[in-house]
Amino acid sequence: MSSFSEDDAFEAAAVPLSQRAMARPSAAYLDGLNPAQREAVETLSGPVLMLAGAGTGKTKALTTRITHLLATGTARPHEILAVTFTNKAAREMKSRIGGLMGEAVEGMPWLGTFHSVCAKQLRRHAELVGLKSNFTILDTDDQIRLMKQLIEAAGIDHKRWPARMLAGIIDGWKNKALTPDKIPVADSGAFDHKGVELYAAYQRRLLDLNAVDFGDILLHMVTIFQKHEDVLDQYQRWFRYILVDEYQDTNVAQYMWLRLLAAAHKNICCVGDDDQSIYGWRGAEVGNILRFEKDFPGAHVVRLEENYRSTPHILAAASGVIAANKGRLGKTLFTSRTDGEKVRLIGHWDGEEEARWIGEEVEAMQRGTRGMAPMGLDHMAIFVRASHQMRAFEDRFLTIGLPYRVIGGPRFYERMEIRDAMAYFRLAVNRVDQMAFDRVVNVPKRGMGPKNIRTISDLAADLEISAIDAAAHAIQRGSLKGKAATAVSEFLDRVSQWNDQVSAGEYSHVELAELILEESGYINSFFAPQTDVEIARGDQRKFKDVEAEGRLENLKELVKALENFENLQGFLEHVSLIMDNETEEQGEKVSIMTLHAAKGLEFPAVFLPGWEDGLFPSQRSMDESGVKGLEEERRLAYVGITRAEEICIVSFAANRRVYGQWQSAMPSRFIDELPEDHVEVLTPPGLYGGGYGAAGMAASASPAMAGMVGSDLHEKAHSADVYNSPGWRRLQSRSQQRGMAMPSEARNMTIDMTAVSAFTEGERVFHQKFGYGEVIGIEGDKLVIAFDKAGSKHVVAQYVVSADKADDVPF
Repeated sequence: MSSFSEDDAFEAAAVPLSQRAMARPSAAYLDGLNPAQREAVETLSGPVLMLAGAGTGKTKALTTRITHLLATGTARPHEILAVTFTNKAAREMKSRIGGLMGEAVEGMPWLGTFHSVCAKQLRRHAELVGLKSNFTILDTDDQIRLMKQLIEAAGIDHKRWPARMLAGIIDGWKNKALTPDKIPVADSGAFDHKGVELYAAYQRRLLDLNAVDFGDILLHMVTIFQKHEDVLDQYQRWFRYILVDEYQDTNVAQYMWLRLLAAAHKNICCVGDDDQSIYGWRGAEVGNILRFEKDFPGAHVVRLEENYRSTPHILAAASGVIAANKGRLGKTLFTSRTDGEKVRLIGHWDGEEEARWIGEEVEAMQRGTRGMAPMGLDHMAIFVRASHQMRAFEDRFLTIGLPYRVIGGPRFYERMEIRDAMAYFRLAVNRVDQMAFDRVVNVPKRGMGPKNIRTISDLAADLEISAIDAAAHAIQRGSLKGKAATAVSEFLDRVSQWNDQVSAGEYSHVELAELILEESGYINSFFAPQTDVEIARGDQRKFKDVEAEGRLENLKELVKALENFENLQGFLEHVSLIMDNETEEQGEKVSIMTLHAAKGLEFPAVFLPGWEDGLFPSQRSMDESGVKGLEEERRLAYVGITRAEEICIVSFAANRRVYGQWQSAMPSRFIDELPEDHVEVLTPPGLYGGGYGAAGMAASASPAMAGMVGSDLHEKAHSADVYNSPGWRRLQSRSQQRGMAMPSEARNMTIDMTAVSAFTEGERVFHQKFGYGEVIGIEGDKLVIAFDKAGSKHVVAQYVVSADKADDVPF
């Protein structure tokens, strides 16, 4: 039996209901609720589903409901279980309740995240699953290390079957509340038919270590509740009221845990929005919220539909898109506002033009030259579908001096794989670059441990030679031996070969970059090794782990960026300039993030670039999950649109570079779902026939595409010769007249270190972003300028004018 007692659960002294009723405060906390919110707050008995649309005040309703339970004496603090997904959300919930109550909230031990509440329960009953109460919770690195040991012990090639792949498989099983003995037959072939066996071995090893991983925290509690009715009965009696935030994001294990706890009183209130379920890739099951009424017969459903965030046009656009989903409960957002602009839609020639246009639009909004009051940069955000899209915006904003922040991840040039690739490029240009050598001499693994690397560094210092020469010397004198010596020798030969190829110009710099990444083994390191049989069959290669595909996409984007420069040296100089100006500055900044990271946020102005089929909706999501994947992508579009308060701008590009080749890009099918009455089309005449979406594309496409709309057009898009149409030629002509860079002009953005500068040291100059300053250094056409207000900056000369010509700069 477990060692808990009822007294253990009551961490704060219980206040008798009679006393709480006598001291009942006024219901001022109910003021300001709309009728639907008040209904959700005051319906305390039985199951309640609070179906809360974007921006409808669901957090306000949820916290007021908890306040109402406490203030009316309906429940004592320890009788309420309230769970959410993040510590931040839990803190905000507690703070709001305190504000509504007029006092700090004490004695609510069961308000927190799923994992924090379950961890507290598990420590009370650890012995029921073979653990001690002082168990350790492993982090991801510890998990991977343990799994790697088990894989090697089983005689499995960990390079072909990496530990991260196994970790992802096991985590998926735990999210579905599947213990090793419950894995379905359909999954028995996982991890070369060894997945189930290794899962069982992993769980046994965790028990030996008195440890759990994050998936175990919920899985163990579900197991305890299923096998020990006395424990479940006790918690069911304690938790008289259960409240769940973001119910649409729950996985199977969380769902089972909640259902078991709510089975007695059935006083469960779940708050969520099926239209914002966007985390299926990490185990979330939208079906949990869709079948709420079946799981809890007689459930009271309250729809929160009055939106307090966005304009009518934005809400209508979001509603038009999400209405195409079949798997939803349905609701219609509305607002009492009558003002606001239509959603803007614009198509661009290519991705670079899209980034330029958005940069100009951000600056125009900041200056207030769009017929609106000036808007701060903190009020603007750019939401991309994939992280590799950020590169074009980061490059553009850094070039024009527009401050920005990346939310939810590092900046493009700070990502691990980008820094590794740049180190290889630097070695190809300059073989004595020791920092670059140190970074990649053992990336991917070449058997070089810290001791070997230290030997080379010490030798380089003693002999006053480069690290790469020291490595060659260490091999000759036998300081490096065995596999490490062989691997490093091959690496040195490759570097020497790349140096020669850079000098000879045998390949274009783009081709050479691809060659370097391939010959170094770096690209290959993202894939699990294949057997000879798999190679002979032509089997598709598997990624090493869940992050590999994203990292590979970022490398492709890096190679794509090289196309804008004449050589590797120019590109490296460009990135050096970017990083030099990336010092953390105070003040307002534009936010850049993925659509997934945007959930829960809101901004007055939102840009949604890259709305093209294959990119958004993601081709991978559609290929892997079919209609289910497409519907989740559509929910992601809905989330993006509903983040906007005042201005929402959707954009797409007619061309994208894919694997170094220009390819036509079809407008996203979601664009056709935007209601025309609520959209202002800014696309230049001639691009897609002046219309928008698939129908607009058909108007300027080849005869073979004429008359096609919707999915038929998307299926045949890449076989159409759309770029020979008169519309495209008119667009190209106008774009060239306006000075817009078309594909053939894209390589003019290079930094020439040998150029004779038009400026002189000491000259007063003007920069549109940084204002007036004085030139204090010159390197080719790169200037070091001490700006009067912005401090010292490195800028390219073409973005600067003499101070006496500042009045001629157009704004």
